[in-house]
Amino acid sequence: MLRYRYCGRLLLGSVTGRLSLGMVPVALILAAQADGHSLARAGVLAALYGIAPAIGLPLLGRLADLRGLLLPCCLGAALVAVALGTLAVAGTAHLPLTAGCAVLAGAGCPPLEGGLRSLWHTVLPDDAHVRTAYALDSSTQEIVYVTGPALAVTVATWLSPAAALAAAAAVTVAGSLAFATAAPARAWRAAPRRRERPGVLRPPAMRLLLASLVLLGATIGALDVAAIAVAQRQDASWLAGVLPAAFSAAGLLGGAAFARLQPTTAPQPRHLMWLGAAYAACWLPLLAPLPAQAVLALALLPGALFVPLLTVASLTVTRLAPPGTSTEAVGWMASAIRLGLAGGTALAGPLGGNFALPLTAAAGCALLLCVRTAPTPAAVSAAAATPV
Repeated sequence: MLRYRYCGRLLLGSVTGRLSLGMVPVALILAAQADGHSLARAGVLAALYGIAPAIGLPLLGRLADLRGLLLPCCLGAALVAVALGTLAVAGTAHLPLTAGCAVLAGAGCPPLEGGLRSLWHTVLPDDAHVRTAYALDSSTQEIVYVTGPALAVTVATWLSPAAALAAAAAVTVAGSLAFATAAPARAWRAAPRRRERPGVLRPPAMRLLLASLVLLGATIGALDVAAIAVAQRQDASWLAGVLPAAFSAAGLLGGAAFARLQPTTAPQPRHLMWLGAAYAACWLPLLAPLPAQAVLALALLPGALFVPLLTVASLTVTRLAPPGTSTEAVGWMASAIRLGLAGGTALAGPLGGNFALPLTAAAGCALLLCVRTAPTPAAVSAAAATPV
């Protein structure tokens, strides 16, 4: 797939521009603590940044569908650069200013993920390659949330937390410009969209699918807290960092396997239901009182299914989206997952940090996916007649 012209540049630019999503929360916490704020206040700042893209991504995605990709990608990158640059220069001592910049940096995240998925059809020869591209793109999200925090910690340790914030701004600008100035991105325009409201959220199946993705995101948010809790209970501090990393690594391998073994035709609703049920079932063994090594091994099971489930969900979101709304639809998808991440993290602590919460969220996700998610015949006809 990457042998085709522009594919490597678009994927690399998108991943680079999204690295700040993994870098900024860690850099914000380190910068706030260096300026004398408590861990609780630093965590609130990181949470504000984490939730803000749930507002900004659909809006910038809609702008992309209306005006093309160059304007929203450059606008978003500029907002991120200004906000993070202000924090890097002024510091985080002034809490209201810091909170405002954190929200602006999050809300300004360029719509690179949605833009990339809108472009695959223009640079690849057939639907089979596009489905492989979706699997690869979903897998690279694991890289963002593993490499981003590590890069932020490295820069903050070698230089300063302010330098880590500046580095996050730099990679956002560099990746966004590399992506948005590629010829396919500059030439792309969405299909004409209808004017009825509420647009992307009009199909009932879309709303159900987005609700299930909120619960899917909650499993990941709860996992990070559960890893810390299990590490403390078993006096195995190494598990707190290794468990989420192993989950992500399993996701990369699962995504690669799915790209090779996926059905030769477009995924059907039953595939989404089967993956959701299997993902929920894989959390069950983690409820047992197990040693740290066994917990780590069993966490690979849901990790391996996360990317295939996310890939099929992405393809379904694109199929359900009304004509001319593909980028906005992916923005809503990213928003749903990020809201789930924040909610899962917030609830996991008060509930004891065990694996019951990710299991419950995964089961709820599976139940919602059991509701029919196929588009209506009219929607299928419109999607077949209109390039994504």
